[in-house]
Amino acid sequence: MFKKTKKNDRPLVSIIIPHLGGKEILLTCLKSIEMTVYQPREVLLIDNASSDGSVEIALKQFPWLQIIRNERNLGFAGGCNVGFQHANGKYILILNNDTKFEGDWLDRMVEVMESDERIAACQPKILSLKNPETFDYAGAAGGMIDIFGYPFARGRIFFTLEKDERQYDTPAEIFWASGTATLLRKSVLQQSGLFDEDFFAHMEEIDLNWRFHLLGYRVVAVPQAVVYHQGGGTLSESNPFKMYLNHRNSLIMLLKNYSLANLLWIFPIRFLLEFLTFFYTLINLDLARMRALPKALGFILINCGKILQKRRGVQKIRQISDSQILDKMYRNSIVFAYFIRRIRRFQDLNFEIK
Repeated sequence: MFKKTKKNDRPLVSIIIPHLGGKEILLTCLKSIEMTVYQPREVLLIDNASSDGSVEIALKQFPWLQIIRNERNLGFAGGCNVGFQHANGKYILILNNDTKFEGDWLDRMVEVMESDERIAACQPKILSLKNPETFDYAGAAGGMIDIFGYPFARGRIFFTLEKDERQYDTPAEIFWASGTATLLRKSVLQQSGLFDEDFFAHMEEIDLNWRFHLLGYRVVAVPQAVVYHQGGGTLSESNPFKMYLNHRNSLIMLLKNYSLANLLWIFPIRFLLEFLTFFYTLINLDLARMRALPKALGFILINCGKILQKRRGVQKIRQISDSQILDKMYRNSIVFAYFIRRIRRFQDLNFEIK
């Protein structure tokens, strides 16, 4: 089990909350922080040019808040990066503004990070705030990915959410820790680089966690810590812009992080899957998703030079081979497993990172 840290030896945790708007959800989150046991901590609210007066209201009720104002909306990635520059803690907690929690959840996560310097990031068990007995879409009990870049999670495959029956209450290695609530080791961020701001939002945490793995670090789930997430506060699942970002950023992530040898056979298969998705949306008259796919590919073609430059930067920091990375991925297609084999539960995949 993980070694506990003495209270007087506890490291500072910098809590970063990107915020675009929403008074009620923000106040609920800040009240939860106030009830959180862990100390020492600092709380940085990153105001991404909100216009609803929620930041001013929050500051009146919680004067311990540090407010960092951006002149425009930098997105989740850019907002967090601004927060990273102001964070003083050994650990940085990224927290969505529509989360709720209580008690010693953060203590549990810090204990895990303190137990092994090779752990770059960890996440709690994330449950739905609307349906607390069900895992949340954004991360559930720990993020996974297949070799073609499709993310899923312990407790969530595509649109199927499992009920929390304590089936994932054992600490486990995962591929990515959800940006909903993730604790990061600041010293590793200084090696890996920060979020890719061109992602704007969505997939940026998976891209970052991939770089952690390239550096030889671990990412783990801490189910003893529990966070509740409302979800959809900024962009709903059916939002066309969100669909576009998910497809675009996933493809860019593959182009940046795979070795050339693997990219040459994996990317064409992923492109074929995108092609099949396009025709599926066409048959089902899903016009929003249908438009998102060619738009994503168009962005990549127009910005291929910039993406190639980023790829070079990522490959320069590589410390381990793709054979070790692939051991942390689901080596089959999660698309095939879900839509053809009809697998709906993570545990039925018979997959774990060893």
